[in-house]
Amino acid sequence: MRRLAALFTAAIVLAPASAGASTTRLPLGLTATPVHVALAGSSRAAVRVSNPGLNPVVVDIGRSGFALDLRGRPKIVERGDGRAASAWLTVRPARFVLGGGASRFLTVASRLPRSIEPGDYDALVLLTTRPRRGAGVAVRMRIGIVVVVRAPGRIVRRLALGRLRARRHRAVRVIELDVANRGNVTESLDPGTVRLTLRRGPAAEQVRVDARALRPRTGGIAQFRYHGPLEGWVTATARVALEPGRPPVVRTYRVKL
Repeated sequence: MRRLAALFTAAIVLAPASAGASTTRLPLGLTATPVHVALAGSSRAAVRVSNPGLNPVVVDIGRSGFALDLRGRPKIVERGDGRAASAWLTVRPARFVLGGGASRFLTVASRLPRSIEPGDYDALVLLTTRPRRGAGVAVRMRIGIVVVVRAPGRIVRRLALGRLRARRHRAVRVIELDVANRGNVTESLDPGTVRLTLRRGPAAEQVRVDARALRPRTGGIAQFRYHGPLEGWVTATARVALEPGRPPVVRTYRVKL
């Protein structure tokens, strides 16, 4: 989920606050630590919010669901799906003024519904700046904090491997593997858990996966970028190891590079 938090931080961009604002105004900034919050059941955590800029800003706090597209790119959605935790979260304060160079703490708290299935539920806490009246700050900023709430009970970790295919993107060969998360917790598909080995005759090469998260009971694509010399039909072996001491999920394919 730390990878997911980083993706959201990169994906939520600056937007102009007004069309004719001067470019000579003092800068503002907004940071949050941590950008990933894990809550166990009904609990709470503190998030430090800082303004490294020179101008004071008003910060509004909101909650939202989110989704990942097939390749793991995040997007904000108002209501989310059946794994959304936004309705269970409270954030205090809901609005505050942060002076230049100042910091303060937010409290993020979860309160589970009475009847809830075990596993991971998630939401975004959105921090959006707006200028103080008369301050003339030319930029609005928005950052997202990923909050994952784990409901107690039996944890199920189960991934299923589907179709594998290769395509060319400019000079790079891209290999895509369909993966379904049939468990009830978010899984990280990264080089520590996913391996792809290509073989043609005596030659063998490993291809690094592009790290991404896969939310519970969703499907997506694990993507590999291959720059090596193998061409034509190869044997590809995908291996996913979820936990130490547990047999990995392994599947072998024939694919044309």
